[in-house]
This record gives sequence, C-alpha cells and structure tokens, in this order.
Amino acid sequence: MSPSGNTQQRTVRDVVFVDGVRTPFGKAGEKGIYAGTRADDLVVKCIRDLLRRNPSLPAERVDEVAIAATTQTGDQGLTIGRTAALLAGLPRTVPGFAIDRMCAGAMTAVTTTASGIGFGAYDVVIAGGVEHMGNHPMGAGADPNPRFMSERLVDPAALNMGNTAENLHDRFPAITKERTDAYAAASQAKLAAAYAKEQIQPDLVPVAAKRPGAGWALHTTDEPPRPGTTVADLAELRTPFRPHGRVTAGNAAGLNDGATAALLASSDAAEEMGLNVKMRLVAYAFAGVEPEVMGIGPVPATEKALKNAGLTIEDIGLFEINEAFAVQVLSFLDHFGIADNDPRVNRYGGAIAVGHPLASSGVRLMNQLARQFEEDPSVRYGITTMCIGLGMGATVIWENPHHANYGDHAAATAATTDTSSTDSKGAVA
Repeated sequence: MSPSGNTQQRTVRDVVFVDGVRTPFGKAGEKGIYAGTRADDLVVKCIRDLLRRNPSLPAERVDEVAIAATTQTGDQGLTIGRTAALLAGLPRTVPGFAIDRMCAGAMTAVTTTASGIGFGAYDVVIAGGVEHMGNHPMGAGADPNPRFMSERLVDPAALNMGNTAENLHDRFPAITKERTDAYAAASQAKLAAAYAKEQIQPDLVPVAAKRPGAGWALHTTDEPPRPGTTVADLAELRTPFRPHGRVTAGNAAGLNDGATAALLASSDAAEEMGLNVKMRLVAYAFAGVEPEVMGIGPVPATEKALKNAGLTIEDIGLFEINEAFAVQVLSFLDHFGIADNDPRVNRYGGAIAVGHPLASSGVRLMNQLARQFEEDPSVRYGITTMCIGLGMGATVIWENPHHANYGDHAAATAATTDTSSTDSKGAVA
C-alpha cells in the first residue's frame, strides 16, 4: 500500500528491437583475425556503432548496458557491461552488468533488460555478448564440482558438447550423418547466397585488428564460412567425439571470436526519440532438459514461449535457430514436423557456416530475423531459439512491424482493459 492507501497500478509496456550489430566473426586461435585483439574492445566497437547508427538517441538516455560472456575473466571479466560502457564513451551515469548463460548469454541479456523495460525500470538499453575463444578456450579455468560425477548428477558426456550431440543421434536414429551433412552443406550455401545479396553486411561493424607478427587489417566479412562445401567434402571428415560417430567439424559450429550488441527500447520511448522499430518482443521462455542431450533444449523452450504468447507453431513464419550442431537443429525440426529444407528456417544460413562465439550468438539470430522481417512483410511472427550447455534451451518470439496486422495487439489489450473488472484493491484484473 502507498501512504495514501491506494495500490499503484502498473502497465506492462511493449518492448521493441530498434537495432542490432555485430563484429565479423573470426576463427579462434593464433591464426584467427582477432588473435591480437581484446574481447572488450570488440564489444566497444559494437556499442559505438549502435550509437552512430541511431543519432537521434542521446547517449545519456541509455539506462543500462548488459553484456554476456561465458568465460568471465581477463578481457571478458571485470563486469564487462560496465567496463565496455565506459570504454565506449557512454556517460558515467550509465550503469552496466555482466551476465552468463553460456551460449544464450546475449539472448538472456536481451530478455533480462527487456523485462526491465516492460516493468518500467528502463526506457532504452544496450544488450549483447562477446566470446573470444582464442583468448579463452572453452572450459578453460573451469572447475566442475566432483559431485557431478561422484553422485552421478549428470552423465559424464554432459560436460562435453560434442558428446551431447552424439547422444542426440543415439536418441533419434532417424537423424543420420547423411542428413546432418546435407543440412550443413545447405547452411554454407545459404550464407554464401546471403552474402552475394548483401543481406549480411549491413549489420557488420568493420574491425581493424593487428595479429602478432603481422600488420593491421580491416575486417569487414566473417572468417569461418566455407562457400562451395559439398556433402562429399563433409563425408570425409573425422568424428572426434566418438569412433565411427556422426558429429564432425563440418556439421557443427566452430570455435570463434566475436561480439554483438542490440538496442532495445519501450515502444513509446522509441516513438519519442524517432527510433526505428525492427521487431516487437512477444514472449520468451527458457527451459531445462537432461544435460547429456542439451541440444533438445529449444523444443520445450519453444513450446513454453508459444503457450505464453497464445500462439502455435503454425503461426511462426520464420525460424532463426542457432546451429551449434546440425543434429540439434534437425531434432527441433522433426519434433515440430518441419522439413529439413523448409524455406522458413535459417534463410541466411547459420552458425555451422558463420560461426558461434558462444555468448554473442543470440543477437546475431535477432539481427538476421529483423532483416528478414523487413524483406518479407507477409510474415507476422518469427522466433530466435538456441540450445544451451548443461541442458537448457531458450526461445524468443518476435512480431514483424511491417506486417499488415502489426499493432492489433494494442487494440485488443485496450479492449480487454476497458471491460475488465477490478479486484477489491482497485487493480485491473
């Protein structure tokens, strides 16, 4: 109760995706394009470019900076959201924080700050992620509690993502190596086609980097893609996680470096400042699954998000699914009765081709969905979804502002509010 005895009424506000950018993704390791570059400097470039691309946004109007990293140490430590905000030149009054949900780090940064916008705590936020897997190899410095093994809390395979992908093959024998290789080759081809049509380049931030022992170079395209890859090429690759296995370097995402950042706002703040709206957040959900088959995580997360939104899978016109492993994507498609080559799925290709710098990838999915919404106004709803290490999944449902029926939800909400009864405390029921 307030001092006057009246309960404060609060309205959940619409959250919109204004813009998103990313660095070109590089290969991890001493030969990669970012071998001599700090992780936090990659994030800084993304933040600065968001402000450059949206000049009507005063820097002091940014209410929060949330940056994810899976390995939060060294150049990815020290509360990277705050340090990146300072390094990017944002006013010192702008706070920031770090977040970790492994592969879904950036996605969680978006949903967490979006919830703050909906609640009214923020008007405008920057959310993203970074992973420099060259500086911080996967699992480096980790110290899993011995109880995981001694008490059999998880299968030992759960601590190795490649093994969890092999387990998915065991669980779903209809997903053969031939199918995963065919899917992987198609991902490479779709990314090459998207590059040829300049559908990827508009959201890339050029990065000047100097490798040890080499000169400076300006990087404007992704390093991992292998255009022209064929199923025959992939069939020759070894299976490092299991003898005579099915998971290879060709049908899985690689080890990569890169950063992403997105600009989110309340719909009224976006209108006030003249910010473009690329998508509206409809619903999101996270779910847990057995850690040893973590790749199935997007299935329950999507079912939960659809239920929250009052939608069905048939309402979704575009899917951006992170391709940690081809088998993981195919298990999702099979569950929902979607064909391997359905044109709604990963139109620009995915992580198998472009790379997967862990905590940064969620915003890459959003960038690509937003671009596809602009190109295809016939689609009203799309999803971004991904599996997460240690047995989780994440899904965000978005609405296309270019669709003819966009905005109808506002009228429906108003009608419901007008006809709602009130409870004994005066709050809208």
